[in-house]
Amino acid sequence: MTQLLDVRKMNILRAIVDDYILTAAPVGSRTLSKREDIELSPATIRNEMSDLTELGFLEQPHTSAGRIPSEKAYRLYVSNIMDRAKLTDEEAEYIRAHLERRVSEVGEVIKETARMLSGITKYTSIVQMPHLKNARLKHISLIPVTTGTALAVIVTNSGYTNSIMLDVPSGITAGHLEKISSLMNERLAGYKLVDVQKTLLPLLREEIGEQADSVAAMLSSLSEDKGRRGYEVVGAANMLDYPEYADVSKARSFLSELERGEIFKEVLSDGSGVEMTVRIGTENDNPELKDCSVITVSYRVGGEQVGSMAVIGPTRMDYEKVVAVLRCMSESLSNVLSGMLLSEPDAGGSDK
Repeated sequence: MTQLLDVRKMNILRAIVDDYILTAAPVGSRTLSKREDIELSPATIRNEMSDLTELGFLEQPHTSAGRIPSEKAYRLYVSNIMDRAKLTDEEAEYIRAHLERRVSEVGEVIKETARMLSGITKYTSIVQMPHLKNARLKHISLIPVTTGTALAVIVTNSGYTNSIMLDVPSGITAGHLEKISSLMNERLAGYKLVDVQKTLLPLLREEIGEQADSVAAMLSSLSEDKGRRGYEVVGAANMLDYPEYADVSKARSFLSELERGEIFKEVLSDGSGVEMTVRIGTENDNPELKDCSVITVSYRVGGEQVGSMAVIGPTRMDYEKVVAVLRCMSESLSNVLSGMLLSEPDAGGSDK
């Protein structure tokens, strides 16, 4: 793509994208000619803009209007043109300090991350709760719901609470579930959930005999989560502040999609192992995001990817700023959660 453009065209395209991100108004040749970094006549700029339009990088909403960037332009801008912006030391320190003040409870840290992310970018933020593999068990309740199902409510040493629906094998009664809960609370408190399975099966064999394998299979999903994590969403109404969503029906459709919740799984997929992704307009599979850009970044605990966060905004979003904020947020959240979930003292001071 870049081989099609010489330096002059690249500079003009960058100026148009930068200006349109700020103003949401078509950019004309006279506006560009006044920029110190362009130094070309309006006539020369018009010729270059005409070429960029033919190449698919610019669009002309009206005959007499200036040009606006296309999706193709935004993709080139993100991939090859924009600077790798960094937050100021003061901004980065503000983020770190704000999250570190909330180290007592994982859920509150996630909520604060979403609030800060939306507040700083002025877009919609989504933050995924971390999966539980590295957390340590403090308390578990197994609550019968219907025949064949039970609700597992897990509390970790860091104060993070999660609820998971379990399929209960036939023959496992409410009494069995209560006994298993008591057993786990008495004997496994302080263990990492990822290690519970290795220690649990011998205990189950000792306590409930032949049904141990069935119960172990039922409990195997406790440390897997299987994508059933919660999401914290902040700033959905921020989209209404942008002219792209002045159309009431369009805004309502977007907000309804957020309310439905399926969009979260599409936006936040942490199985790919990719640190950061930028999806622009129709690069998003969901049709309700065809006029949006979505930037997603993963976060880690002890080097292991455990969740993701994303910013959703119009395609003319401030990519440089959002990327810089997400990188800083990811690093800060990773450090805070690693401290919370990996540095918990074991029950009774033992090394479990």
